[in-house]
Amino acid sequence: MNRFDIIVIGGGHAGIEAALAAARLNKKTMLLTLSIENIGKMPCNPSVGGPAKGIVVREIDALGGQMPITADRTALQFKMLNSAKGPGVRALRVQSDKLAYSKMMQEVCLHQENLTVLEGMAVKLNTLNNKVTGVTLKDGTFISGEIVILTTGTYMAGVNMISDEVKPGGPDLEKTTEDLSASLREAGLKTFRLKTGTPPRVLTKSIDFSKTKYEPGTDAFLRFSETTKSIRPFSEQVPCYMTYTTAATHEIIMKNLNRSSMYSGVVKGVGPRYCPSIEDKLVRFSDKPRHLLFLEPESLSMDTTYVQGFSTSLPRDVQEQMTHTLPGFENCVIKKYAYAIEYDAIDPLQMKRSLESKIIENLFTAGQVNGTSGYEEAAGQGIMAGINAVRKLDGKEPLVFGRDEAYIGVLIDDLTTKGTLEPYRLLTSRAEFRLLLRHDNADVRLIEKGHECGLVSDERYEAYLKKMADLEELQKHLADTVMELDDPVLMEYLKPLGYTVGEHKGVSCLDLVRRPGITTEEIMKLNQQEIDQELASRCDIEVKYEGYIQKARREAAKLENMENMKLGIDFNYDEVDNLSIEGRQKLMKYRPETMGQASRISGVNPADLAVLAVAIRQMKGRQL
Repeated sequence: MNRFDIIVIGGGHAGIEAALAAARLNKKTMLLTLSIENIGKMPCNPSVGGPAKGIVVREIDALGGQMPITADRTALQFKMLNSAKGPGVRALRVQSDKLAYSKMMQEVCLHQENLTVLEGMAVKLNTLNNKVTGVTLKDGTFISGEIVILTTGTYMAGVNMISDEVKPGGPDLEKTTEDLSASLREAGLKTFRLKTGTPPRVLTKSIDFSKTKYEPGTDAFLRFSETTKSIRPFSEQVPCYMTYTTAATHEIIMKNLNRSSMYSGVVKGVGPRYCPSIEDKLVRFSDKPRHLLFLEPESLSMDTTYVQGFSTSLPRDVQEQMTHTLPGFENCVIKKYAYAIEYDAIDPLQMKRSLESKIIENLFTAGQVNGTSGYEEAAGQGIMAGINAVRKLDGKEPLVFGRDEAYIGVLIDDLTTKGTLEPYRLLTSRAEFRLLLRHDNADVRLIEKGHECGLVSDERYEAYLKKMADLEELQKHLADTVMELDDPVLMEYLKPLGYTVGEHKGVSCLDLVRRPGITTEEIMKLNQQEIDQELASRCDIEVKYEGYIQKARREAAKLENMENMKLGIDFNYDEVDNLSIEGRQKLMKYRPETMGQASRISGVNPADLAVLAVAIRQMKGRQL
């Protein structure tokens, strides 16, 4: 009972993916959670996906993870963001039924073979000679484990704050422990304080939505998981709305700024740059006359609306005043007041790209404990930690993605190379190869790795191979099919698009699709041929952006050469002459695993990299 291959501490989004991956790969796994009812909980916004984050969910699906399946199954609304922009920034976002999502995750975990779910509080990480031996629970129980994956989210030494009211606790004042993070520090790990927050939840029927802007979803078959065959019909999807802060809102907030936890000195940790509290927004963007707020339904089983963008730690009486100044909220009823939460996180520079600790062998970390924010970033780290924990036990090399392979690769590389001093949020702007990291091609990039790891079934992998064969056949068919530009049917289609035609000249359908505004689906219709819409859309992207994609791949190949030059965390920089003082200091501090990582460290200049490259070649020569 008390001996496991892998122990996962924490039942949030990272812990779920880590535990399920390990159990599905036939390792005896324990998921240790403070409360089974909180497995899969959404303490912040009730949604999955969004810019960059939605593509992470697609990547989790290609690796055989659970989040995309549950998100599709429990979605209230599906919406493709940035659909009018280029394919590199398009992303799916679903509004989730937070209660249904959590319930499904609980059921999946409780019925997963090889997975034991136990309620309990870990208070000590046990080690011997800097190697994990297991964990000790609050009741004194010792659980032996070869590997521990730490996914504690915001529950380590958590405190809730409303103004000067400070109470120990995780989200919603749930149980927290200071003992575990103290144990980690005793073992040699560095921790630091971070802060995040939530907005008020408002009784939905008390909102006058006629004064807000209606925000429907996208009327199309959208999904995170390739295994999803049906979704909530568009006619049954639940709408979201938008409203704005007003001058009166701003006046109340600024008048009471000194009563905010953040500005009264109560908060010690650093808050999220890209999801600040409303009072922080007013201070940082004082020139803005108003700020956009999204109104999101939380669950079909709850009559509450989440006021996205309105997080605060101001006292309850001020929250009442400021909320009632919002258009549509004049008579609203607050069901749950906003609060801030501060917690211990681990400096991610202490982690390898496999997410194993550089300090303690067989300790892996994933999720908000690594300094990130967001469910999706957590889940992406979780599945990677689970996969790599299994690979460590099996004596295999870790699975590590390059920055050109996955947003998950960008995320983990940023954390382990640059670190973070604030809650890290994944953005499309962080990815230099975002045209390669698209929503539509996550399976092309990663499903082979998922299949190789054992999380993607043979049946699903064969279906993927067939789809790729169909795409290749479609492109060949377009290339082989020639249409005359003076064909009346083609002329009728092209003229509204601004093309002047009439010359007697044959052109392949593939060349037609390369032109702006012309789509594979329409060209196939002109030839009276049916085509799968999803396949046609993928063909459009591959054909229209072919030149840009090839250029990005060439740039990625240069990066790959750097990544293939291994340094290792034990590399002796003292033996390398002619490094700059700052470069040597930074390299010794960050301990990059590859030359690619070294090149992304601020303070390591091109001359340092050239010296390192020579040193690596010389060392290889001596080894020969």
